Amino acid sequence: MGQDVHERGIEREYGRRRRIRLGWLALMVVVVANSVYRMNRDPNIFGDRTRLVIDALLLWLFVWALLASWRQRTFVTADGIAVRGAVRTRRRSWHDIYDIRVEPRRNQRSGDSQWLTYLYDNDGRRLLLPHLDDGQLPLFGAEIDDLRETAARHRGMAWERRPEVEERIRRQSGHRKAWERATSGALLVLLAMFLVTVWRIATGRDAEPLLLLVCVPLGAFALLAALLHWRWKSQVPPPGRDFREQPLP
Repeated sequence: MGQDVHERGIEREYGRRRRIRLGWLALMVVVVANSVYRMNRDPNIFGDRTRLVIDALLLWLFVWALLASWRQRTFVTADGIAVRGAVRTRRRSWHDIYDIRVEPRRNQRSGDSQWLTYLYDNDGRRLLLPHLDDGQLPLFGAEIDDLRETAARHRGMAWERRPEVEERIRRQSGHRKAWERATSGALLVLLAMFLVTVWRIATGRDAEPLLLLVCVPLGAFALLAALLHWRWKSQVPPPGRDFREQPLP
């Protein structure tokens, strides 16, 4: 990516420039193997069906993480932008693209990439563009400017703010935050219920794993999701914040 982005044409692919770290892969293998071992060590803790579901979930998460690391790409073509994930590819035509925005990456170490690139369509939906960041691209700012110019050429007009689309983006952001916070809350409830389950087993009581580890966290998730979606405006800052004005490297 060291050459001038304006000389490379519209067809391009953004993929991982760095190899997957063997230490990270080994850690994943150890964590999954240890979790499966502990889950199946004592057949009296969980029923056969519960253990099977948990083992399948752990295996799927491991396979999904490997597929995402290997397959994830962002493609730019004459038809638009496509993002290939672990199992599917999502596409947006140039006429469906409202904006390409760079947003700061939260809670990131100084040595890693500090910016992420998102595509926003006319319905206000956001799509992360993998590997299109300052950690992967030496000429990150020039690359973003070139993509915006390409989108404007295919759209037939320069970018301009459209209040109705901005409101859709804000609404989508509020609902996305609601899902994220409901998920975080449910995970905390799951952790608490796991500790309760361990305590009940240690004291000789019936563990009731289906109730404590499935029903209670799912109920907490449904309750939090309903409340936070109802209060979606409180999840996002007021209108006026513009990530297009952020200085890029």
